[in-house]
Amino acid sequence: MLALVTGAAGFIGSHLVDRLVADGHEVIGVDDLSSGGTVRPGLELWEMDVGDPALVERAAVRRPEVICHLAAQVSVRASVADPLADARTNVVGTANVLEAARAAGGRKVVFTSSCAVYGVPDALPVPPDAELRPASPYAASKVSGEVYAGTYKALYGIDYTTLTLANVYGPRQTPEGEAGVISIFTDALLAGRPTWVYGDGSQTRDYVYVLDVVDAFARAAGGDGGGRRLNVGTGVQTSDRELHTLVAEAAGAPDDPEFAPPRLGDLPAMSVDPGATRRALGWEPKVGLREGLAETVAWARERMAPA
Repeated sequence: MLALVTGAAGFIGSHLVDRLVADGHEVIGVDDLSSGGTVRPGLELWEMDVGDPALVERAAVRRPEVICHLAAQVSVRASVADPLADARTNVVGTANVLEAARAAGGRKVVFTSSCAVYGVPDALPVPPDAELRPASPYAASKVSGEVYAGTYKALYGIDYTTLTLANVYGPRQTPEGEAGVISIFTDALLAGRPTWVYGDGSQTRDYVYVLDVVDAFARAAGGDGGGRRLNVGTGVQTSDRELHTLVAEAAGAPDDPEFAPPRLGDLPAMSVDPGATRRALGWEPKVGLREGLAETVAWARERMAPA
């Protein structure tokens, strides 16, 4: 299979490229390298913005069978500050990816969404058929992308699966830019800097290891899960305060965070139900939080070591 991965130098995308190559597939990467990243040696990389019309032209020539679309503007706060920039990347970029799939005669697009689309849920863990309540331009752009994917399936027969991700963590995630709290805690604790917990530490999230996420993408690139939204998470809630304790334990650092006022707009709790994903793709998370944190901290320690 020839697969095209947008965001191929990013945190999740670079791991997905590695997985697809290991599975014996030919891979093309697309990334504008605006936020750095990891480029696999020997990868055919198209260095361009995901909204560049040249993407459609190149796809028509190379004809990838599947496109895994991970390139995105991922900051909720940035989307609120500049919704037009968010829409250019996440809405127009997704439409351009779907046009690339059509020009290529592609079989399927695997679209990356976020649990932010569920807003404040009625119950936890959130099932994939829950009402969508986007409360930021970023979340709205993800809902829009899924609607576009469904439209292209109806018009042109291009299959799709939407993978709605919980909080992804693991090696190659760095605290620069819009990063997960795990990478922020990890780098600060390894460097002996102060760490901050917002509110009273009771806010919860669902943390899923990056290689488990990549496994879901690899499975969704096949024939299963077509036309569906599927959650990729553990269904387990971990509070911010509990998380700090676990990261400090993995880093061998003091578990003594400072506390700051809660941030406006932060959800009090989130986790997603992966049951439908298990049934549709045969997928389930395999890496526990303690094991995943040990791998993440080991990678960060090596990255921070003096050259």
